Amino acid sequence: MEVRIDAKFDTVWLTQQQIAELFGTKRPAITKHLTNIFKSGELNQNSVSSILEHTASDGKTYKTQFYNLDAILSVDYRVNSVNATRFRQWANTVLREYVLNGYSVNCHLVALQHLMLIWKNITDNIQ
Repeated sequence: MEVRIDAKFDTVWLTQQQIAELFGTKRPAITKHLTNIFKSGELNQNSVSSILEHTASDGKTYKTQFYNLDAILSVDYRVNSVNATRFRQWANTVLREYVLNGYSVNCHLVALQHLMLIWKNITDNIQ
């Protein structure tokens, strides 16, 4: 599957058809879920979608609606398929690692700052 990576905005872009392929479902299900996501106010359509040029297999360029990672993740939590479940499991593992590793780094920095304060108090008292 061709995936558009947007390093400027730290996201990826997929069409509804690509999202359907990723999660092992049909495009109408993706359309339904995106419609409900936008109706409920979970996401703002203008913030998570963009019309981009796409070169089709026939060599012609078409303007196509793409959706970013926020929309892809929101759709994933609504799709009931084996692929969507596997994607959620993968995403949860990555998120868990990020939270745990980020937290441990922050704990380390807090401990280091605390040690620096103690050191400053010791050196101030020596003088």
